[in-house]
Amino acid sequence: MGAENLAELYPHAVSHLSSVDEDWSRLIKHVDPCMHRSKPAREPYEALIRAVAYQQLHARAADAIIARFLDLYSDSESEIVFPSPDEILATRTEDLRSCGFSSRKIATVQHIAEGALSGLVPSLEVASQMQDDELIARLIVLPGVGRWTVEMFLMHTLGRMDILPVDDFGVREGYRFLKSLNTLPNRKEMEKAGLPCSPYRTIASWYLWRVASLPEYARMSKKK
Repeated sequence: MGAENLAELYPHAVSHLSSVDEDWSRLIKHVDPCMHRSKPAREPYEALIRAVAYQQLHARAADAIIARFLDLYSDSESEIVFPSPDEILATRTEDLRSCGFSSRKIATVQHIAEGALSGLVPSLEVASQMQDDELIARLIVLPGVGRWTVEMFLMHTLGRMDILPVDDFGVREGYRFLKSLNTLPNRKEMEKAGLPCSPYRTIASWYLWRVASLPEYARMSKKK
């Protein structure tokens, strides 16, 4: 689904989430408007590699890693273009490490590039026709690629609207704040909590990620 078509669904998503309960309604009023955007032109292997960079890292640190990674394949006079799988596999391990990738992430990036060449990682055209669970099952066989990594691809590239990454710390922490919980909810609790948000769990996730930027959250964190 293209970015324009996605944007058309946002009012419906916001209306639906606001009707879940008073907590959701209050959160949405604080955060609106919804600024979730996908990158529908990205090939799956690129989206997966970008997601790997963000695994267990703050967004600013991951942004810096990706910027250094792209710099390996461009010069000051050329447009920045994401490298091809062949180019990635031809890159020295030391150069990838200099970008900030750990040894484990370097191996994962290389496995993704190999998967793109072998066909295990589908093209964007093929992936767009596949179901969420089908893509997850196909891609998590890649070493270092777990469910969360594929979910980021589903949300931020394919624009799938009903994804709730229940293992994501930001989502879980956002829900903990939303419901004034003393501890982080576990996977089963998050799965249950997400049911009323369907079929717009991607947008629900976006709002939960925004919790960390709320003044109320900052004040609560200082009291701990």
